[in-house]
Amino acid sequence: MNLQTPCGNDVSQTKNRSRNVAPCSGLCTRCLDSCVGNCEVFKSSLRGREVIYPGPFGELTAGGDKEYPVDYSHLNIMGYALGAEAIDEANPDKAIFPQVDTASVYGHSYPVRMRMPIFTGALGSTDIARRHWNGLAVGAAISGISLVVGENVCGFDPGLKLNKNGHVTVSPEMARRIQLYKEWKEQYGDISVQMNVEDTRLGVAEYVVEKLGVETIELKWGQGAKCIGGEIKVHDLDRALELRRRGYIVTPNPEDSANQTAFKAGAIKEFERHSRLGFIDEDGFLRAVEYLRRQVGAKRVSLKTGAYGPRELAMAIKWCSKARVDLLTIDGAGGGTGMSPWRMMEEWGIPTFYLQAMAYNFAKRLAARGEWVPDLAMAGGFSTEDHIFKVLAMGAPYFKAVCMGRALMIPGFVGDNIQALLRKDIDTKWKELPKTVSEFGKTPEQIFVTYATLEEKYGKNEMAKMPLGAIAMYTYIDKLRTGLSQLMAGARSFRLDTVTRSDVVCLTEEAARVSKIPYVMDAGMEEAEAILDG
Repeated sequence: MNLQTPCGNDVSQTKNRSRNVAPCSGLCTRCLDSCVGNCEVFKSSLRGREVIYPGPFGELTAGGDKEYPVDYSHLNIMGYALGAEAIDEANPDKAIFPQVDTASVYGHSYPVRMRMPIFTGALGSTDIARRHWNGLAVGAAISGISLVVGENVCGFDPGLKLNKNGHVTVSPEMARRIQLYKEWKEQYGDISVQMNVEDTRLGVAEYVVEKLGVETIELKWGQGAKCIGGEIKVHDLDRALELRRRGYIVTPNPEDSANQTAFKAGAIKEFERHSRLGFIDEDGFLRAVEYLRRQVGAKRVSLKTGAYGPRELAMAIKWCSKARVDLLTIDGAGGGTGMSPWRMMEEWGIPTFYLQAMAYNFAKRLAARGEWVPDLAMAGGFSTEDHIFKVLAMGAPYFKAVCMGRALMIPGFVGDNIQALLRKDIDTKWKELPKTVSEFGKTPEQIFVTYATLEEKYGKNEMAKMPLGAIAMYTYIDKLRTGLSQLMAGARSFRLDTVTRSDVVCLTEEAARVSKIPYVMDAGMEEAEAILDG
């Protein structure tokens, strides 16, 4: 059984000519020398390295579509008719799903409370994150969830100013992003800023904590979509040269005269800006966490790690335990990105389900020895309320939240396109409201089912300033909250900390072997037999 087809995908804007494709190579079984394309090999013969990445860059997010042998669809959620947890009384007039508490808390000395156990993926220097930031930031703030500013935002900022030591003194784009979230934030949620090699060298942590009032810094070891540093594309030669002067890897080298000639002739249409690989060691990690807390003044330090194998996962959990890191986010293969090498996204790393199973086992091992276990979060391809329930149940009691990347960005896109047509203050490629939108109405009040709720809270003047992307994001999260409440009520758990591993079962024996969660025909059988024999 082949788990994916390698040579034709919408993400690279390629496809096979033939309906018959060799499963391993992805090439058409009958490859004609007169073919006009457009498989990936054909297009790569013309555009070379451009085909490595999803496109068009800056206008999309991309997610892996490899079908792994086991994923969260192999779990089913258990429902019960007996008893109720975390509510005063198992009474049908009191134990109703609107009474479910979906709030989640993470953090050590300075805990963060969120209205929902979700937070955004890191939204960094990609153009798509910048263009849609208003809706995403305000949407996260009014929804009471945490927001992560991704890597390279300062380094890519055209308005960046550095001191004589090469450290950030002014970054208008970073300041805009943080101030917007803080302006709308209430008592729930938090904004954190992610750090890679270049961010560390530029002194980004010092800048955002001291000048912008950020309280949380996230160190980054990697992500589930790729095993190299972050990259974006640049379509301007002068900009590429500027980024190279700032210390980034830029390919092809814009300082090379041949590349400049090719760019001016139109053969080279873009340059790639890459971040450097980070390398880890225990002493360095512990010192970095201590420095951020004691010298920089960060109240919280978190870590984001990628889809590495057991060794790096064990290091992440053990070292975070020693450093009392506030949150460890583990990102599995099969998630999404603004721009990662497509074949890398498809073929590297430990898939999310397997990685969470490992993480649970490692956390349990530390806990059994009396060692402190950091709060954990899982990322890697989640979009629905049942995903949230399954992750928290499978990882109970160590997993506190789910990181949702692409899914939380989509409402921002939708709302911004609607705003561009109705308010005419931003750009869109939409010519008119599509039927998928206009069937609900022609005004924000008609289109968004939560508009009246928000207007009652914020008033008409504030609603006129609120990005429609934020309203869309709030509406999507309200759907997740309602759905999660229903699932939790069905499992008779009225607060998140009462959700346990016994609230899910495996539908396949392979999933049971990987996760150590009982197979559906075995789960609860001893208790059932005791009742029958009683």
